[in-house]
Amino acid sequence: MPGGEGVMSRPLARTYEPVPPESFEKVKGELRQVTGELNRRLRVRLTLDEGNSRVLIEAEREGDAANVLRARDIVRAIAIGFDPQDALQLLDEDYVLVVVDVTQAVGDRENHLRRVLGRVIGENGRARRTLEEITGTKIVVNDRGLVGIIGDYERSQIARHGVELLVQGRMHATVYRRLEGMMRELKRRESTELWFGRKGEGSQTS
Repeated sequence: MPGGEGVMSRPLARTYEPVPPESFEKVKGELRQVTGELNRRLRVRLTLDEGNSRVLIEAEREGDAANVLRARDIVRAIAIGFDPQDALQLLDEDYVLVVVDVTQAVGDRENHLRRVLGRVIGENGRARRTLEEITGTKIVVNDRGLVGIIGDYERSQIARHGVELLVQGRMHATVYRRLEGMMRELKRRESTELWFGRKGEGSQTS
């Protein structure tokens, strides 16, 4: 191979996250609260593309594709309606963003959608708060029919199950009992795994 030929560098990872035009100004202000943290922790840059109502997320160096995806989830969480500080929980690698699109199940007829979302929210937000308390997650419901859930993987999936049951029309008390049972099983499994993990560490040091 001729010595004068260089090796082309790989393009840096980048992606776009759309933002509803009617929410762009609000999201822009909230992103300012997290931009420095995302740059410091994930080495990514955010560029606001107001004309196309989207956010460009770019890695500052090669090999940071996973960080770009994590930053995208934080931007997405804020666009859905999460408080910026709650969205930053996604910097923890154990945390995920789950999005349930209620319109996929019930359509986008405004009156019907509002009624179903009201079941997930509950009177004065009581149902949403109860789901959060049972599962240890953060939940946001927006008027576009999206329900966002932030938490570790297992708890987020349990919360998703609860949201889907409410969307299907199940009674709130029935859903809460179901989720409480799932959480008891999860905690029992986690305790068993922790016990065996400690036992394994002890046998290695003896």
